[in-house]
Amino acid sequence: MRTSSSRILTTHVGSLPRTDAVVHLLERRERDAHAALPQFNETIRNAVADVVKRQVQIGIDVVSDGETSKISYATYVKDRLTGFSAEGPTEAAKPHLDLQPFPDFRRKMALLTGNRRFKRVSCVGRITYCGRAALDQDLANMKAAVAAAAPTDSFLNAASPGVVASFLPNHFYQSYEDYVEAISAAMREEYEAIVGAGFALQIDCPDLAMSRHTAFQDLSDEQFQRRARLNVEALNSALTKIPPEMARIHVCWGNYEGPHNHDIALARVLPIILDVKAGALSLEAANPQHEHEWAVWNEIPLPSDKILLPGVIDTSTNYVEHPDLVAQRIGRFARLLGRERVIASTDCGFGTSAGYGKIDPQIAFLKLGSLVEGAARATGHLWH
Repeated sequence: MRTSSSRILTTHVGSLPRTDAVVHLLERRERDAHAALPQFNETIRNAVADVVKRQVQIGIDVVSDGETSKISYATYVKDRLTGFSAEGPTEAAKPHLDLQPFPDFRRKMALLTGNRRFKRVSCVGRITYCGRAALDQDLANMKAAVAAAAPTDSFLNAASPGVVASFLPNHFYQSYEDYVEAISAAMREEYEAIVGAGFALQIDCPDLAMSRHTAFQDLSDEQFQRRARLNVEALNSALTKIPPEMARIHVCWGNYEGPHNHDIALARVLPIILDVKAGALSLEAANPQHEHEWAVWNEIPLPSDKILLPGVIDTSTNYVEHPDLVAQRIGRFARLLGRERVIASTDCGFGTSAGYGKIDPQIAFLKLGSLVEGAARATGHLWH
C-alpha cells in the first residue's frame, strides 16, 4: 500500500452505489444462481470501469471496484464456496440488539432502505473454494479499469472468515471453531489471488465489533472477546502468505442508522484487532457513537508497522460533511499518530448490499468529494 510523506491520501471502505442495471442483474442471479444472464459480465465490466473512473475524477487516491459484482460484502461467498444451501431468509434471526425495543422505528427505516436482496443461506456441507471463475473476472475487470483510469493505488475487498460465519449459519460442522477454520482455509485462495494480481487486499471484519450486538448478542463481552480472538486466529491463518503491507482490514459496528447504544467499546476490542497480520486498519470515527474514540489512541499505541484509515465521513446519513470538519477530524489523528501514518477514509461502505440503504447515490459521491477537499485542507494545515 502506498503512503505519502507530503499529503494526506484518501480512500474509502470499498462498496459504492451500484447502477439500476447492475442491481437488476444481481437480484436475478440471487434468485437463481444458474440463470442464464448473457449480459452479466459485460454490464459488470463496464460498471467497474465507470466507478473506478469516477473515483479518480473526484480525487480519491486509493480506489476499489465498488464491490460491483457482489450482492453483499459478506454473503457473496455462498456462490464461491461449496457447502451452502440454495435458499435462506433475507433477515437475521433476531433484530440487532439496539433495535429490538423499537419496532416502529424498524418499520419506518424499512420504508427508506427497501427490502434486503441477499439470502442468509446455511452451511450444510463441506466447504471448499469453487469461485475461481468469478474471482478471475473481478480481477480482470479491475485490472482493465485501473489501467484506463490510472489511480494512485487500488484495492479489492474480501469477506473475513468471521463475518461469513456471522451471516451464514452453520448446520454441518461440529463446532464454531471447525466452521470458521474451514472458511479460513477456503478463502485463502481468494486473498492470495487478489494480492497476486497486484491489488491491496481489504478484509472486511465487522465480526470483530458489529457481531457483538448482532450474531453474538447472547454472549457476554468477555465471551465475545474470546470469539473475536478465535476469528483473528482463523484470519491470520488465511493471511500466512500475504505480506502485511499488502493487507488492510475494516472493522465497524454496522452501517445503519440506529441507536447503537449496545456497540462494544473500541477499547475492549482494539488489542484483539491489532493482532491481525495487516499493515492498515480502517475504523469508524465519524458517527456520533464512535467519533470520540479517537482518544483511545492515547492509551493504546498504534504499532509502528501499521497505518490508520480513520473514517472521517459518516455513511449512514445524507448529510454532506463540511470539508473543514473533515480536515479537523483528520488533524486529530495526524497530530496524534503522525501525518504519514493516516489515510483519510469513510466509516463504512456506501453500498454494503446491492439496492439496499437510504443514502442517495449522488449524495454518496458528494460526500466523497468532501472527503477529498477535507484531506487537501488538512494537508495545508499539517505541512505548511
